[in-house]
Order: sequence, then C-alpha cells, then structure tokens
Amino acid sequence: MKTYFSNVQTLDELRKQYRDLLKKYHPDNGGSEEETKAINVEYERLFKALKDKHTRQQDNTAGNKTDSKTSYDNMRYNFEEDELLREMLQKVIHLSDITIEIIGNWLWISGNTYPYRKELKDLGFKFAGQKKSWYWHSDAFKKRSRKKLSMDDIRNYYGSTEVETDARKRIGA
Repeated sequence: MKTYFSNVQTLDELRKQYRDLLKKYHPDNGGSEEETKAINVEYERLFKALKDKHTRQQDNTAGNKTDSKTSYDNMRYNFEEDELLREMLQKVIHLSDITIEIIGNWLWISGNTYPYRKELKDLGFKFAGQKKSWYWHSDAFKKRSRKKLSMDDIRNYYGSTEVETDARKRIGA
C-alpha cells in the first residue's frame, strides 16, 4: 500500500501535507477518487495517532505543573454553551417544512426556510449561500481556518443529529 505522508510529527505538518496532497491528487485536479480516498484514510489514521500523542503530552505536562494551561477547569465541558444551544433550538423547533441539524455545537437549518428568513436573521442565524442553509453558533466559537468544507465534511468531522420539529411530530412524519 502506498503511503502519501512522510515524516509527520505534528498536526500542523499533517494538515499542510494533506492540503498539498489534495491539490495534487484530487479528481478536480487530475487525480483519482481512489487516491483521494486513500489519502483521507491515511490522514484520519495519522490525525488520531498525533492527537492521542498530543493529548498524552499535555496530560504529562499538566501532571508536572500546577499552573498548567491544561488544567481541569480549562478542559471540562462548557454547559453554558449547551444551554445556549438548547434555548436557540426551542426558538426554531416550531417552524414547519424545515430540517434542523445539530452539528457539533452549531444549529443548521435547511429546507423551505424562505418564509422564515427574517425570523431566523433576527434570532442571529446567518445564511450560508453555498450550503443553502442557515446556521447559528454561540459567540464563544472562533473560526480557526479559512478552509471551506462541504456539509458532508462538517457532518463527518463533528457528528450530526437531525432534530424532529414540532410540526413533524404533529403530522407523524
């Protein structure tokens, strides 16, 4: 089996090589789907290994220093953001003919959203034209890259849950 990545020691190196490989082997650039799939599989394997290595190093560092930035308080789950997500979900769950998805800690709304565009905008949703969907996330989120991902990429990376709206419950869909 051909290996595409070489001498990768950090996540940044992995991401850089991944971008370069996709530029070279992506089907839109003259490559093949099989090569792109093989690159993605190898990337996911290396990403998991490097992430685990990085986490172990942080844990060891945290154990040696009492004032480490990786303390328990900095690593624990933020329930406040979860509550904000639930509140926003309650504000839109009554809309009909739409699909609501929770992807990571974002809400994505698609379907027949045109009648609700003003309401969604007033609630703080933004429209993603290329994805033809509205999205919302808490203010705590900071985008770290300019990388454009498809909805399938986003779903695969963060996980996705479709929410059953009140209108669908009444109809029995």
